Amino acid sequence: MLPPLFPLLRRAGTAVLDLLYPPHCAICRAATPSGEHLCAACRAQAPALKGTLCAVCSTPFSGQISGPFVCSSCLERHFAFTCAVSRYRSAGPVRELVHRLKYQRAVHLRGVLAGWLAEALGDPRLQDPPPDRLVPVPLHPARQRERGFNQARLLAETLSRRSGIPLSDCLRRVRFTPSQTRLDRKERMENLRDAFQLRQNCPVRNLHLLLIDDVLTTGSTVDACARVLREAGAASVRVATVARA
Repeated sequence: MLPPLFPLLRRAGTAVLDLLYPPHCAICRAATPSGEHLCAACRAQAPALKGTLCAVCSTPFSGQISGPFVCSSCLERHFAFTCAVSRYRSAGPVRELVHRLKYQRAVHLRGVLAGWLAEALGDPRLQDPPPDRLVPVPLHPARQRERGFNQARLLAETLSRRSGIPLSDCLRRVRFTPSQTRLDRKERMENLRDAFQLRQNCPVRNLHLLLIDDVLTTGSTVDACARVLREAGAASVRVATVARA
């Protein structure tokens, strides 16, 4: 008879917490329904990527164009991943919530961010074929100890529960690298050389893999991860992120 009580106790506990700590919007502090951390007004301000997008990196093209489009940056490079899909720009409330998760340990915001990430799964580029596994971009153990968690894994874990796509921690970061924030594209690529490895007893051969991260900037990090996975025999590697810088 005890198991049926668990949902009741959980709901009662949530009601008490809502009474002591009324739910509110993480951006404007307006009251929100229980379990919601972003109000409708702030959610509407999330800057969606619109118009014609680069088929590889999802950069929007501001001019007039019809049909598939590949930006000049992607034409110059040969990525190991097929495409990187984002629905939003890293600006406004999207950037604010990503930064709060990463740098202020606001892990309760992972549901909002995973919701934005889940929108990317509807993109036709990620549907044919559907991904077999979600693979979070790993942090170096030293960086993860410093931060307390890996934000990419938190997002992948939440997305896995919502989508039913299994999660695979098949990558590990074996070389500590300085922050990429102030590096240009060439420096980022050099910074990540031999930074990732496939974990032992983690087969990926013939699987269609979807790398998960918070923000795509130059694509250097996910490209380095994708090269390891493709060399291990993955059938394809694509990328989904919350936002595009």
